[in-house]
Amino acid sequence: MQNLEWSKLPFGYLKTDYNVRCYNRDGKWGELEISSSEYINLHIASTAIHYGQQAFEGMKAYMGKDGNIRIFRWEENFKRLERSANGILMQPVTKELFKKAITTAVLMNKRFMPPYGTGATLYIRPLLIGSGAEVGVKPAGEYLFAVFVSPVGPYFKEGFNPVKIAVVRDSDRAAPLGTGSIKVGGNYASSLKGVIKARDAGYSSPMYLDSVEKKYIDEIGAANFFGIKDNTYITPKSTSILPSITNMSLMQLAEEMGLKVERRPVAVEELESFEEVGACGTAAIISPIGEIFDIDVDKKYTFCKDGKAGPISTKLYNKLVGIQFGDEPDTHGWVEILK
Repeated sequence: MQNLEWSKLPFGYLKTDYNVRCYNRDGKWGELEISSSEYINLHIASTAIHYGQQAFEGMKAYMGKDGNIRIFRWEENFKRLERSANGILMQPVTKELFKKAITTAVLMNKRFMPPYGTGATLYIRPLLIGSGAEVGVKPAGEYLFAVFVSPVGPYFKEGFNPVKIAVVRDSDRAAPLGTGSIKVGGNYASSLKGVIKARDAGYSSPMYLDSVEKKYIDEIGAANFFGIKDNTYITPKSTSILPSITNMSLMQLAEEMGLKVERRPVAVEELESFEEVGACGTAAIISPIGEIFDIDVDKKYTFCKDGKAGPISTKLYNKLVGIQFGDEPDTHGWVEILK
């Protein structure tokens, strides 16, 4: 693409040439269709609109220095979409269809693939919705699986620089035994109140606490939380947190770097004892956190006092990004080159 300033791309939607789609009718998935339209025809009584039968994934394709396009741990995204589908009683996509769809969507939009070294990537959005019409509350009889892509820059405009986060207590992202541990649209709809509250207060994203006691850290907007202290990588454990593939990978890399890893409830007061804290996920990889402000109790926690990410967060970030772009050895078989 000649007219795109790759290094200045926001994290947002940009029209590309094609997307792919497939329907499940009578319990069977049909053939993959290729479309140049950005729109879908949806029945006015579809369960996606009325009853929230909708799930999605977020992935990225990376252009390596060698000119090869890489995707990262796509099988984990497939498994998570399968869990999401089962969680709200949708027809799961087959592994073969998932792989074919994401590969086709990336390769057919290859001219939108950001070049190596620009800091930009090609975001991949698989989407599964109940397209069948139902007025009563029950699963749809028809489902649509679609994949579109868009070149994107960093999720936080600060990039790999400290961001400011605000704790919100007057709304919940998800409830225990609800849909928090699967990737469905309703979780993000319920997070919008906190997102706007945090941004109106001058912060990048909200930190949600558990919905029962308002005592333990849940998620940071659309990302997982982690903290570093005493050579230990600590991340919350909860039934209402979405298992992050990025966080899963960081925990493994942390262990290999000689850190102890703990996944357990993390009380908000424990923030005072952390040496480094961050948010992690597909969109941001790692966003180091420089400040957390607990709005309702008027308490501020500060980190990154020199204005830079901490040494362990930096090392983890560089290692993971290096693997994704092909600059570091992929000893785990996490990366697949598209051909």
